[in-house]
Amino acid sequence: MRNLFSFIYRYRGFLVFVLLEILCAYLIVTNNNYQGAAFYNSANAYAGRVLEFQREVADYFRLIEVNQALVAENRALKESLTNIMVSDRLDSIPPTPATGYRVKPDSLTLVRQKIDTTGMLRTFRFVPGKVIKNSVRLVNNHLLVDAGQADGITPGMAVVSGGGVIGRVKAVSKNYSTIYSLLHSRMLVSAKVRRTNTVGTIRWDGEDYRVATLDHIPPHVKLLKGDTIVTSGYNAVFPEDIMIGRVISAKQESDKMFLTVRVRLAVDFDNLTYVYVIKNTRLPERDSLEARSGIKENE
Repeated sequence: MRNLFSFIYRYRGFLVFVLLEILCAYLIVTNNNYQGAAFYNSANAYAGRVLEFQREVADYFRLIEVNQALVAENRALKESLTNIMVSDRLDSIPPTPATGYRVKPDSLTLVRQKIDTTGMLRTFRFVPGKVIKNSVRLVNNHLLVDAGQADGITPGMAVVSGGGVIGRVKAVSKNYSTIYSLLHSRMLVSAKVRRTNTVGTIRWDGEDYRVATLDHIPPHVKLLKGDTIVTSGYNAVFPEDIMIGRVISAKQESDKMFLTVRVRLAVDFDNLTYVYVIKNTRLPERDSLEARSGIKENE
């Protein structure tokens, strides 16, 4: 305490000067409209910057929580939209070409099954998973995600992301799944040209991870650069009209019966964080019927 009094006594002149300056500034700000407005505007600007910085720091440390919430929300939206597409309850919805899905009233698959407690038909269910390992530069590329048997995932299920088709589940453990990437020599996806409804097969040729080939397109089909390629829905693994990519080029080669169609993939496989595994709840019924009918094919 003695040192404090000694300090105040020693610098008494300077401290009185500072106090008088503060008092003068206060009187000027409170008694003059222009100076008051300028002061409060400046104070608000600096306070806003400080609060913005504080918020950015807090948001940075909440990124994991925010991402998980967004993934859960996207899962619910994708599940609802996909089930709407295969129902006849909302068949008046117009096409939406700006999204990865497209609802087309004239091509909706009419289904008859019991409506669940949410009032929606639940043909497809989506399970989110975080990508913890990925490759794009091998001949046969795979992904590893942190969702497995405990989440209801089984081999053969389709995998998509917000951008479009990713691949199919290869094997599962209790908490993890390995996935055949679309960038795999054994991975084939039934696809169609959205504009013409012409059906073909998407495969990767092992070169550029951003480009795939669309096979089995007849030469009489006139394809345009930028035509959208989506899933056909024929193999019952992938829902219909999930985005795959857009046509880069299409040409007829003399030694081939079909067009050589190059497609730029919609998904950036070198930058994947979250994916969704799709379970078709009606697939066992379909597989059983096709097996009994003797028409089951390897998909």
